[in-house]
Amino acid sequence: MTASPTSPPSPEVPPALPAEVTARWQARFRAPRVSLPEWAVDAPHRNVYASDRTGVVEQYAWDRTTGTHRQVTDRPNGTLVSTLSPDGSTVWWFADTDGDEFGVWMTQPFEGGPDTVALPEVQPAYPGGLEIGSSVVALGRSTDDGSELWVAPVGGTPRVVYRHSEPASVDALSRDGSLLVISHSEHGDPRYPALRVLRTEDDGLVADKWDGEGRGLHAVEFAPEPGDARLLVSHERRGREELLIWDVLSGAETEVVVDLPGEVSGGWYPDGSALLLGHDHAARSELYRYDLATGTLEQLETPPGVVRGATARPDGTVELAWSSSEHPPVIRRADGAVVLTAPGEPPPPAHPVEDRWVPGPGGDVHALLVRPAGDAPYATAFLLHGGPEACDDDSYRARRAAYVDAGYAVVHVNYRGSTGYGSEWRDALTGRPGLTELEDVAAVYDALVTEGVVDPARALVTGGSWGGFLTLLAIGTQPERWAAGIAEVPVADYLAAYEDEMEGLRAYDRALFGGSPDEVRDRYVRSSPLTYVDQVTAPVLVVAGANDPRCPIRQIDNYLAALEQRGAQHEVYRFDAGHGSLVVEETIRQVERALDFALRHVRP
Repeated sequence: MTASPTSPPSPEVPPALPAEVTARWQARFRAPRVSLPEWAVDAPHRNVYASDRTGVVEQYAWDRTTGTHRQVTDRPNGTLVSTLSPDGSTVWWFADTDGDEFGVWMTQPFEGGPDTVALPEVQPAYPGGLEIGSSVVALGRSTDDGSELWVAPVGGTPRVVYRHSEPASVDALSRDGSLLVISHSEHGDPRYPALRVLRTEDDGLVADKWDGEGRGLHAVEFAPEPGDARLLVSHERRGREELLIWDVLSGAETEVVVDLPGEVSGGWYPDGSALLLGHDHAARSELYRYDLATGTLEQLETPPGVVRGATARPDGTVELAWSSSEHPPVIRRADGAVVLTAPGEPPPPAHPVEDRWVPGPGGDVHALLVRPAGDAPYATAFLLHGGPEACDDDSYRARRAAYVDAGYAVVHVNYRGSTGYGSEWRDALTGRPGLTELEDVAAVYDALVTEGVVDPARALVTGGSWGGFLTLLAIGTQPERWAAGIAEVPVADYLAAYEDEMEGLRAYDRALFGGSPDEVRDRYVRSSPLTYVDQVTAPVLVVAGANDPRCPIRQIDNYLAALEQRGAQHEVYRFDAGHGSLVVEETIRQVERALDFALRHVRP
């Protein structure tokens, strides 16, 4: 890790945060956490989960019968992904290099033992899905040349079953391993993929399904019984995410229609008789059991907040990861019993969010507001989410709470491009990304200034990834609004970013902009923060990952060089990882640097 300001920091001494405030916000990051356990379908007592109990996110094996927990991976920059073979005998985990997301799948016995490259015949690449059956394994990989999907029979020779220049992935494998579902974008738009079903025995085509332009299909999972060809599919035929059941052999299709606002996701109960539905609406979520025979919808009791994931166990109990803006994450059953905790002290509680609906140029914009102690108007941090296909919600956020503890109001804006508000809202930025979202941010900003909540002289903008991109674009296109900007792992020079980013993201950009830079160069230039660098008047901090494949370092350096050339006030913090860090202390250093910068330039 290196920290290297490219211009002298402000000589002003920031107001010191009381020691107890610093200790509280850092405790939220240091408190160990665990993810929702994944269990082996034929050995449900064997589980894997992620935890940062050592200070680094790693993968763990848990035997519920014996109560033993064992750390599976141990790497300097952490390990983000793991899964289990159906019989629970083997843990699979993805090994990249220092967070660059490029690598190979490794295996390790559940009880412990040596790590082994899972399929030596498959060269390192970006991952494109993994499905493990009792007799066959299917995995995807992508490089600058496009996508390859492989099938590896147990004891047989791995082979390529699909290859294309456009993005594709392995999505689902039937319970008996005979049917493989792949997601592809041969039609040229990976935002709205189509599905194809192949026989794993001979790679023969079973079925194709595509809903047409602007309507994506995503395979969720096959029904859990061997020989059952029913596939649960997510669709958006009525302008929002919903579910259908597709028998891939007969072609029969049944839409799962429920009378709920917002968007619906789901998975199977282990006996195949019901679906576990997740319902997301207005930054909060709920769980339901949907009986397939009767169509009965039964809500499961969960507190108000956000469910990050849920699974139905073989005994019918439902386990979930839950939190709210005030209450830290917990892995619990729907009936309230705690399932899994990390050792150590739990994180301190945080602050409640308030909802705001603000008229915007594309419709009402949903925003979340968190107030600090004291009276309005407040110095305010607009924390813009990444994605852009994501949203801010009523979940526990340590970074949000750190700004509030430091004395700032925090505003989240679920701008056009966000998920959870329908397909039209999500897709509204097509052809004009960045500038469209910032129109919604401006609408919320103006409304809260008028309301007397936000002090217009003390507003800063910050975010990571797409939120970092929006931050740099905001200080260049809306210089009158922002007193400072903090951009973490951002897109800063869109033309250079397109050249250097992973091919899957280039394909996404072509779909988002309506072509490549060679075809619609003016659109990329119009949305690039570098285009507006001469209009930047606010001081800016840029946080950059040296190995970032999503927002590569060269395009950030181009932007910083332009700031340097014109003598603009800026600082840069570099860290030796990828698109963020899995190391807790490194994350704390980044937040500490951001708060120091904020306190020097926008005093609460």
